Amino acid sequence: MSATRRLIAVVLLVPTLAAVALWAFAWPAARTAPRDLPLGVAGPAAATAQVEKQLARHEGAFEIHRYRDEAAARDAIEDRTVYGAVVVTDRGPELLTASAASPVVAQLLQQAVGRQAAAEGTAVKTVDVVPAPAADPRGAALSASVLPLALAGIVAGAVVTVLGLRGVRAVLALTGSAVLVGLVAAAVADSWLGVLTGDWWAEASVFGLSTLAVAAAVAGCAALVGPAGIGAMSFLVMFLGNPFSGAASAPRMLPEPAGAIGQWLPPGAGTTLLRSVSFFDGAAATGPALTLVWWAAFGLGAVLLGAQLKARKTPAGPATERRTPALVA
Repeated sequence: MSATRRLIAVVLLVPTLAAVALWAFAWPAARTAPRDLPLGVAGPAAATAQVEKQLARHEGAFEIHRYRDEAAARDAIEDRTVYGAVVVTDRGPELLTASAASPVVAQLLQQAVGRQAAAEGTAVKTVDVVPAPAADPRGAALSASVLPLALAGIVAGAVVTVLGLRGVRAVLALTGSAVLVGLVAAAVADSWLGVLTGDWWAEASVFGLSTLAVAAAVAGCAALVGPAGIGAMSFLVMFLGNPFSGAASAPRMLPEPAGAIGQWLPPGAGTTLLRSVSFFDGAAATGPALTLVWWAAFGLGAVLLGAQLKARKTPAGPATERRTPALVA
């Protein structure tokens, strides 16, 4: 490529990347709103009919789940089936929330339900069933952990590729670095900052698995298609996985299909899994855990496959001709 063409390529590529980055990060943030957000309604059918009717006015905002009483609604919140519930009692409506699942959603529910109750001249009692930790009431620290873990995974995968590690050695390097990242991240987020309140080893495992999923995918893609694979996977993780993760709000608060796509990528799955193990005793952890395992397995398998394919393409050295010395009569 001539110098002029390289100049034109750079001039056009940089604005294109900037536009894509702005779209990926600004579009979900500007369109944040509830979309089929799971919300429970508990109490006698005759009493909850009016509440359901009022919630239905927010067209497409809520996905209503019906429960017989407050205890059932609490169980659903703790199982991560719903983000909150409106309980109709003799004393008036009561709102159950879970700020640990999403402080943004908890605040949104308080505003929506409280506004409706105020219009009817009643007050709503709010109970935070699964509260966010006191050290991070707005979930800012948890959402801020998405980018560093993604960067750690990208760097690990890129370094393994640049250093020329292949096959089993590459797998060991990727796994070992991910384990150390998990331990360090848990030490910082749980032991030092106190923004996580679950089992320490489970949190470290989630951090490590999230890092391994990204690192293995980067190294695996590079092993199959070359250095361009690093850029491709980095783009996918940074420009789609990070802004579509729903870490700052919730997947159901993002415009479709951003919320769904984010949960199939390591940053989104890792954030959801971390919330489950840290605040909900592992409830609803199976799906995101399997997603991360799939990414890690795919990446490590691609690393091993790439090493085998490269070994087959490498020409063998010249055969050494062995001659039997002549016998002297």
